[in-house]
Amino acid sequence: MTETDAILSALAGRLDSHARAVDACLAGWLDRPGRPPRLVAAMRHAAFAGGKRMRPYLVLESARLFGVTGEAPLQVAAALEAIHCYSLVHDDLPSMDNDDMRRGQPTVHRAYDEATAILVGDGLLTLAFEMVASDHVALPPAVKVGLVSALARASGIDGMVGGQLLDLAAEGRFEAEPKPLDLAAIRHLQALKTGALIRFAVEAGALMAPEATPQQRDALTRYGEALGLAFQIRDDLLDVEGDAALVGKAVAKDAAAGKGTFVSLLGIEAARSEVERVSAGGIAAVEAVFGAVAEPLVALMVFNQNRRH
Repeated sequence: MTETDAILSALAGRLDSHARAVDACLAGWLDRPGRPPRLVAAMRHAAFAGGKRMRPYLVLESARLFGVTGEAPLQVAAALEAIHCYSLVHDDLPSMDNDDMRRGQPTVHRAYDEATAILVGDGLLTLAFEMVASDHVALPPAVKVGLVSALARASGIDGMVGGQLLDLAAEGRFEAEPKPLDLAAIRHLQALKTGALIRFAVEAGALMAPEATPQQRDALTRYGEALGLAFQIRDDLLDVEGDAALVGKAVAKDAAAGKGTFVSLLGIEAARSEVERVSAGGIAAVEAVFGAVAEPLVALMVFNQNRRH
């Protein structure tokens, strides 16, 4: 077994353990009596379709660096996953990416209908903030306010939603002749659309630990930015090289849409090299400050470098 194989084997167990805890937490929030059965069923379709639960993993592991364990980080992790799932439901809508498959199953608007899919996204988004604000997150009020504020910023105009708008604009949705994006513009777009939630996930541990030092916070931010960028470049590579059966959704859509990506600008080999370079920088940032206890974060970066879906 190679060193990479050993790292990925250990990671698989941790990912699975965290995913099961997050799924149980989400189920506890969704499966409450008195709610519209169709809406709950559709929300479950979106939330329990599989997936790596990478963002919750990052919340739990970043919190562990500061000795924060138990219900509070679990609720924050599950809330972040609810927002991620909402974003996928809306991203798949006919007015957005118009996808029929997600994680190997029909997208919510295909399994149900478009109106239900919109409400599913609305429900998951608002549920997330209820979760963070709830008594299950037994943290000082100022810490909870900081978490809510950071999560809203990462999810909204200055984060994922703003990035989605830029992505649609780059496809020519709002202009007859859109201006092609250069590399700096694509980096900015993806830092919002994909990177903001990943960065929040990594920074959440320090947000839950007022004693975190500026050096520790900076290391997590640098790691989060690196992982977000490396993750998106890897996604762009999978859209070109991936197997739809493994990826769980349609591939080769970016080129068909004429969308500018890291691969279209850099080429396949340069994009692969950029994943390696960016990943090495993120790993170095957390290892320099946290040492061996950052291994779960290092392992996820290695996983991203090698993932096929």
